[in-house]
Amino acid sequence: MANDTDPTTEPEGASLPPAVVFHSLAQAEAALAVAGELGLPVTLISAPAAAGYAGPGWFRSVVEQARAAHPEAQFTAVLDCGDYSGLALAALREGVAVIRFSGDTVDKIADIAGQYGARVIRARPEALDLARIERRGWDMARACREWLEKHRND
Repeated sequence: MANDTDPTTEPEGASLPPAVVFHSLAQAEAALAVAGELGLPVTLISAPAAAGYAGPGWFRSVVEQARAAHPEAQFTAVLDCGDYSGLALAALREGVAVIRFSGDTVDKIADIAGQYGARVIRARPEALDLARIERRGWDMARACREWLEKHRND
């Protein structure tokens, strides 16, 4: 059974690099370009419960393409599965290495994640949402740079 000392599950406040929410390949690439340029790690996290509407296959594909475009970037990619255990299991089967899951079965899901060599985080980290930046017509690279520099030592 997973607990707060089990490496396959992380409680709220677990240490992850500063997080950026992405909704597209362009947004993921913008975040990784800046992270690579600054030499700072970043967490790419999907929108809440994105596993349900975008799917783990889409997520994995976007992450792989962004990684290929910016191999110098250090990052952790997290697919948010909400509290849906079926989505969490599908993500693990798809090969997603880190999922966010908050359902009642978190200990069971964390145990299964460990069997896949994956891990579970329970709470969404504070994050810069690039969809909001893009909708306002603001510069995504500038927003990422300011966000990562602001949280450089968190």
